[in-house]
Amino acid sequence: MKIASSDLSDLILSCLKDFHKRRLERLNTLRLKQVLRRKNPYLFKAVGTQSAPEIVGSLLSAYISSSDEGIFGDAFFEPIAKAVSGGVVSPNEGVDIAIETKTKYLAIAVKSGPNQYNASQKKRQNDEFNALRSRLMKLKKQFDALLGHCYGQLSTEPSKSRIYRDRSGQEFWYEITGDKNFYLKLIELMNDDVINTHKHDYKDAWEQAVNRYLREFTNDFCLESGAINWEKLVQFNSGSKSIKAAVSKKKR
Repeated sequence: MKIASSDLSDLILSCLKDFHKRRLERLNTLRLKQVLRRKNPYLFKAVGTQSAPEIVGSLLSAYISSSDEGIFGDAFFEPIAKAVSGGVVSPNEGVDIAIETKTKYLAIAVKSGPNQYNASQKKRQNDEFNALRSRLMKLKKQFDALLGHCYGQLSTEPSKSRIYRDRSGQEFWYEITGDKNFYLKLIELMNDDVINTHKHDYKDAWEQAVNRYLREFTNDFCLESGAINWEKLVQFNSGSKSIKAAVSKKKR
């Protein structure tokens, strides 16, 4: 589907603003202990981490990096893919876009990048495509299932274990837009002035978040000397409430 440059520019601007809005909201609502429960305290100790700022900085950086990927896919890639494909929203969960012609039904699941999915995730995606195919049997059209990755170079064909094919980066965008340079237009039309404005706002929020989490971590997981209380940190992260309750009961 062809889209005018001005319309594409407006669409990208809108999606960028939504991405940065969600990103800032995620940082402002994030709770330190929520992230701390998911991290490996033994690894922090093993690599020689000695200070609260090291742990807090590492926790935030790792979480935000992972979070950004998901937010960007939802707020930027997916709405743009839907808008420029000329398709409609799919009637089935796990499939995002449907493009129907007289002879073919193209079902597309949009993913941010070509991450390596585990066996259960691949099976689930295959099941979701199969569910849609079964629902559309009465149409008597060719069913083409596509797992589209908005960046990368992965390209595969259906196999005995799955009905869908993978297309990534340039190939994916070319298939849904008919424009071989669309993947380049996406990066070219990302407005630097808008990005820099949001970057400045995010930097302020980041520094405030670091200060909040550092104060909380120091109060809860540091000794009077300032050293990390590793035992307390591991108990918080991995201690069993049921065992603690059982031990307490025995002491009575």
